[in-house]
Amino acid sequence: MTDSSALRRPFIVASIVGAMAMIAIEATIVSTAMPQIAGQLGDLHLYSWVFSSFLLTQTAMTVAFGKLADLYGRRPIMLLGIAIFLAGSVLCGLAWSMPSLIAFRLIQGVGAGAIQPVGITIVGDLYTVEERGKVQGWLASVWGISSVIGPLAGGLIIQHASWAWIFWINVPIGLVAAAGFVAFLNEGITYQRRKIDVAGAALFAISVAALMIALTEIGESTGLVLGALAVAVVTAILFLAQERRAVDPMMDVRLWMRRSIALTNAATLLSGMTVIGLTTFLPMYVQGVLGRSPLVAGFAMTAMVLGWPIGATIAAKNFTRFGLRAILIVGAALLPVGASVFVFLGPGSSPVVAGVGSVIMGFGMGFLTNAAIVIIQSAVGWGERGAATSSNIFARNLGSTLGATALGAVFNLSMAGGWGGTAPVDFGRIRELLDGAGEIAADPQTQAALAHSLNLTFWAMFAVSALTLVLALIVPKPAPPQPLSREAAAAAPEALPTAEA
Repeated sequence: MTDSSALRRPFIVASIVGAMAMIAIEATIVSTAMPQIAGQLGDLHLYSWVFSSFLLTQTAMTVAFGKLADLYGRRPIMLLGIAIFLAGSVLCGLAWSMPSLIAFRLIQGVGAGAIQPVGITIVGDLYTVEERGKVQGWLASVWGISSVIGPLAGGLIIQHASWAWIFWINVPIGLVAAAGFVAFLNEGITYQRRKIDVAGAALFAISVAALMIALTEIGESTGLVLGALAVAVVTAILFLAQERRAVDPMMDVRLWMRRSIALTNAATLLSGMTVIGLTTFLPMYVQGVLGRSPLVAGFAMTAMVLGWPIGATIAAKNFTRFGLRAILIVGAALLPVGASVFVFLGPGSSPVVAGVGSVIMGFGMGFLTNAAIVIIQSAVGWGERGAATSSNIFARNLGSTLGATALGAVFNLSMAGGWGGTAPVDFGRIRELLDGAGEIAADPQTQAALAHSLNLTFWAMFAVSALTLVLALIVPKPAPPQPLSREAAAAAPEALPTAEA
């Protein structure tokens, strides 16, 4: 690597951090402001779709942008992603109704689908395996910091300015990040003409989007769920047929089915299911069963978010000493250890115990996700790294959606069916009691039913985390690391599949 390349790397990483921060802070800052936004825009029944729409297009487009980054280079696709995200942000601030806000959040999600995988891919290009884990730890810390700053920033904006600035605050951050990529990320690729598999990308995006709509609407609209599932199945079949005949398929099935990539992605998907279970149901347990305030519930959750980047940093420092596979297994082992804490929680437990379980799971995710990304990136060359990286991010996002649906089904069925000797409970009653701090203790029957249902949900979460460990144990040992920087790769153009518009 040349001296100029080494000097440019910190500026490129700073640009990646800025771009990632827009996505990371968007989740928490919007959550804080949404009650006020919904109060002004109306259509409260569409509330959840403000969040679901963003995740829907982000997940659906991740794989397509990863492939495009392999074809056309990282910088143009990253700049395109930032431009789309900022356009969506500006439009969100101008939204005049809840449907319009949801539509503009879809645009934001498309941009996020490019920024996250391409940013992580750039890190894989610029740094050796030994260095890469450390930088991934820095990126993980962005999410931890954003979880703390987001609610505070959201509250201040709502109190002192228009809610539109919740979205418009992204504009200066995105412009600075884009300027950094333009100034410092010079890939120097020689392009050749390549045909883009537009049909494959469209069919894949439609299939994933339809699947996520079906999962999101389970329990709400049976007709919509069945229709979305039908669309998902039909487009998935058409997608596979298209990929078989495409000269340069959008998704190389052989890449996804490589043993190391397939098993690592499967473990990542299950870990995503585990974490979404924790973030969804732990606050409910702390408030509804332990009778503590939302602030205490937030602290119990923050413990995981803070443990994640710390675990990622520790993992990065030990890649060389213990190996990537060992770090992956340690992370996967920490997940069921942390999940077991929640299985044994009771009405008399301290929220500190729940915080300890959260910290352990945070450490586990830090170890697992960091090692998983580096394992996958080390298994491919530059020309497949974007597609491989996006496959892992796609697996984690899909795992979150599947986990929310599956674990939510366990909870809902238990509450509605009165499993374990408890009487069925009306969900409206649960909401009423949770809205009033400490009031649920005045209704011991409802409290007992809630405790039992959440306990079953935590057992399901533990089972998924245990399966994550099983998959991690059979991930093959990675090949010896190839410390090839992007600049070094550019010096060997024969190793690079290239493209021309």
